[in-house]
Amino acid sequence: MSAQPLPNTARRILDLLRHGLGAPLIVLALLAMVVVPLAAPVLDALFTFNIAISLLVLLAVVYVKRPLDFTIFPIVLLVTTMLRLALNVASTRVILLNGQNGHEAAGKVIASFGEFVIGGNYAVGIVVFAILTIINFVVITKGAGRVSEVTARFILDAMPGKQMAIDADLNAGLLTREEAKLRREEVREEADFYGAMDGASKFIRGDAIAGILILFINLLGGLAVGVLQHGMPFGDAASTYTLLSIGDGLVAQLPALLVSSAVAMLVTRASRSQDMSEAMMGQVFGQYRALAIAAGIIGLVGLVPGMPNLAFLTLAAILGFLAWKLWKREQAGGGARPPAGDATAAPGEMTALGVPAPAPTAELSWDELRPVDPLGLEVGYRLIPLVDKAQGGELMARIKGVRRKLTQDVGFLIPPVHIRDNLELPAAGYRLLVHGVPVASADIHPDRELALDPGSAMGQLEGIPGKDPAFGLDATWIQPHQRAHAESLGYTVVDPATVVATHLSHLIREHAPELLGHEEVQQLLATLAKSAPKLAEDLTPKALPIPVIARVLQNLLIEHIPIRQLRKIAEALVENAPLSQDPAVLTAAVRNALGRFIVQEIAGMSPELPVFTLNPQLERVLQESTQGNGAALEPGLAERLHQSLADCVGKQEARNEPAVVLVPGPVRAALARMVRHSVPSLSVLAYSEVPEDKRLKLVGTIS
Repeated sequence: MSAQPLPNTARRILDLLRHGLGAPLIVLALLAMVVVPLAAPVLDALFTFNIAISLLVLLAVVYVKRPLDFTIFPIVLLVTTMLRLALNVASTRVILLNGQNGHEAAGKVIASFGEFVIGGNYAVGIVVFAILTIINFVVITKGAGRVSEVTARFILDAMPGKQMAIDADLNAGLLTREEAKLRREEVREEADFYGAMDGASKFIRGDAIAGILILFINLLGGLAVGVLQHGMPFGDAASTYTLLSIGDGLVAQLPALLVSSAVAMLVTRASRSQDMSEAMMGQVFGQYRALAIAAGIIGLVGLVPGMPNLAFLTLAAILGFLAWKLWKREQAGGGARPPAGDATAAPGEMTALGVPAPAPTAELSWDELRPVDPLGLEVGYRLIPLVDKAQGGELMARIKGVRRKLTQDVGFLIPPVHIRDNLELPAAGYRLLVHGVPVASADIHPDRELALDPGSAMGQLEGIPGKDPAFGLDATWIQPHQRAHAESLGYTVVDPATVVATHLSHLIREHAPELLGHEEVQQLLATLAKSAPKLAEDLTPKALPIPVIARVLQNLLIEHIPIRQLRKIAEALVENAPLSQDPAVLTAAVRNALGRFIVQEIAGMSPELPVFTLNPQLERVLQESTQGNGAALEPGLAERLHQSLADCVGKQEARNEPAVVLVPGPVRAALARMVRHSVPSLSVLAYSEVPEDKRLKLVGTIS
């Protein structure tokens, strides 16, 4: 029972260390080691701990997945450097005070390094220490410092471009707000980490210099103390204090070499998440051709007379066996797999290898007549790795993100995208289909990345000139290693999967009315019935049939008005259904009900709305053309009207303001239909659609 308080006391100490006292106590202990004399057994324990913690840091770097998972490494580097320097001071004090007592005066660890490692020969010790210092200072520390400096510079220069790329992915629907926030935080952490590593590498460089100076100070000080104070013969003093100083230097230099190697390994690793052992085995020893050629060369060298034939031939046999095993494994598991999409290849389709799938042996039935997919993506054979998860393809994940974002923005569930390979397409080409009809196609470079100029980029890039498939902007296909340089110049750089996903997102927005059918409308009404059952019951079938409701919703999507406000739309339809069953009239009524939402989509939270109005004479002509069956405008007048509207849009874009034309209600639908494709960025509003509290700013009159 008397032994029970000890674990409780230890637990309380651990709790105190865990709750904020650990770091101050460690720093105070390091400072105390500089001024408080330490006994030889305590020095042995601390030297052993120093070697163990250095080895632990090296192994932690080996097993960490990516550098940013070890963000505390600069602080660890500082603490281990302080520990080594404090131990140097403490051991120097013990050597100078007690060195006359023999080689074990400074503890067993220093004596062991002096006797066992260098055989008690201080000349050998000086050479070994000099070699270790050169390796640490000239090779590892200098290289790691240079890599840290260059990496920090490129990371900081590329930060604005990375932020713009994150914003572009967020706007394209490839990222949610939470994912974009995490990406921005990761960019900031990366810049902080490599900036700290650039400064922390100077600790290692200074530690190596300090180790050299401390060794010579110990040698000179030991000789002076031994000869002048203790009256030792010069030879005995030189032997004793030199071995102690060399042992002390080697004890400090070994942990320094381990930590320097850890720094170099961390800063030279790639930023992506990967296991270092697996990457090393896969990339260095994973090529059977390289192993076979190396085995052949070493085998030839082993046949030369006078060479260590057994060693060379044995190693050649081992490498040849490994090459043979890798070749057999590649032959057994080789071959491409069909792309993993929202649907797989059906019987009779072409697989990813281009070989027809085996035809079904069952009797032909109606099940063979498969419905046309609402959305389809066909890819050439070089783009199969983009959609195959087994080959690291990211396009499937990007498309799911696009669907999620567009579903939230547009207001109905975007159907899945059926992906398949098509050997009739160019090798690096793809084609987008809506209800089986191709609507767009493009060629990309799967082994490169696309650099887009947002308008503020400086300088030119070396690469393949091209166009952004989604918006037709001039761009350049660059090598992946040019990404940091391009981002530092202000370019927005996206990978091929993002290019395809952005193009798909743009086309889905343009063809959203075609994707909203009766089944989707039925699902929307079922969702509405969960929150407003009485409203859904009054809407259909009492007030309007499903086809009329679908047509109204499609009309809204044609004019790029999201149908997220389904409850507001349903209330307007129920209210106006007794007056008319015409989808055009009902669409105008719904637009009036959604006026505040429509204006906010156009102008945001701005207190005033800049608008153009029509000349009274032009307004009268348009009203006359819409009466009755609607006589068409005279071609010359229509052409001049289009030109005037295009000029207005250009002026507003130069002012960074939305282009809006305010017209009477009967004219709005006809004018919007007229300019929908020729001036797509122009918004046509009726007077009744503008909220009463929205202040209008008259920009000009169209005549």
